[in-house]
Amino acid sequence: MTSPMYTNSVPVFKQLLTALKAILAQADAHAAAKAIEPDALLLARLYPDMFTLLKQVQIAADFARGISARLAGVEVPTYEGKEKSFADLDGLLTRTLEFIDSLNSSQFEGSESNAIVLRAGTPKEKKLSGQAYLSNYGLPQFFFHVTTAYDILRHNGLAIGKRDYMGAY
Repeated sequence: MTSPMYTNSVPVFKQLLTALKAILAQADAHAAAKAIEPDALLLARLYPDMFTLLKQVQIAADFARGISARLAGVEVPTYEGKEKSFADLDGLLTRTLEFIDSLNSSQFEGSESNAIVLRAGTPKEKKLSGQAYLSNYGLPQFFFHVTTAYDILRHNGLAIGKRDYMGAY
């Protein structure tokens, strides 16, 4: 039997990160076709106090890896976050997808009741069950950053829509 914690996380991450890879490839091609400096898109943000497209993608990938690793009970892989180009972001998403593909459903068994500690040892420390961590914290954070990356590109003229955002399901 497949763990519902696996079913509600890994396939979702795979679907949306694969779609995000495709959207970023479209953005790269769009910039080249329109003679737009790639940084005009990569460093774009929806509002001055929000993160750039680069950072939104990095954070989405971080959440996909971190949530999957914590629920599977394995070490969270960390990357330096030094991506500067569409090719770098594609590589980051490829590595993230390879990591979550390496996990199997059995590693997620019983994780709904595991204690997940956020910001351990700080005044903002928070303890959640695995189920609350996934449903109430992790997935909303992941969706926020994927959606914001999509919104930045759509706002900057990329002709994408809901089908692009959703990818294959």
